[in-house]
Amino acid sequence: MIKATNINKKYGELSVLKNVDLHIKKGEIVAIVGPSGAGKTTLLQILGTLDKPTEDKGTSVELNNQDILNFSDKELSKFRNKHIGFIFQFHQLLPEFTAIENICIPAFIGNKSRSEAEKEAKRLLDFLGLSHRINHKPNELSGGEQQRVAVARALINNPSVIFADEPSGNLDSESAKNLHDLFFKLRDEFGQTFVIVTHNRTLADMADRKLEMKDGVIINN
Repeated sequence: MIKATNINKKYGELSVLKNVDLHIKKGEIVAIVGPSGAGKTTLLQILGTLDKPTEDKGTSVELNNQDILNFSDKELSKFRNKHIGFIFQFHQLLPEFTAIENICIPAFIGNKSRSEAEKEAKRLLDFLGLSHRINHKPNELSGGEQQRVAVARALINNPSVIFADEPSGNLDSESAKNLHDLFFKLRDEFGQTFVIVTHNRTLADMADRKLEMKDGVIINN
């Protein structure tokens, strides 16, 4: 599913990632943990095609057996829209749009018809227990509800992998627990792979595998 080899990232003289290798299987839920500044988010952004590693010999990032480092920007955007979903700590919902409109945005980018996109969005809202919030805007939703809308948006194109960066970091403990349980329910229901950067030890301990980072390297794999 995901195979990264010799991943380095430098900003001037500062090395943020140092010769990172990893392999994540289809359907795995993997937590990436470690102190602030360890390189967790930088690694997640590279795996998720939002950033590129510093060029080095033997460097590759494969998703679904395709080396994404060989893609043009246009090819990468199309691949990202079809195969990858993102969940962030701050949900990044557009305030002027309703829940269903926010969820449909990636589908519209992928050239799905409005009827097809809205049908899938309603199915996801129902699955996530948010059917009664379909026409509510973000400021009319609780923090947990906003994050579930963001989860639905990440799922709308049925991506192969979901990348989540501190997804429960802005939630109260009950909402965080509900979100964590939801990830496993989604994996069991839809077979998605989850790669989650988190400081939440409870979530990390629930994962199939926990990768610990320190000073730009994975110290257990």
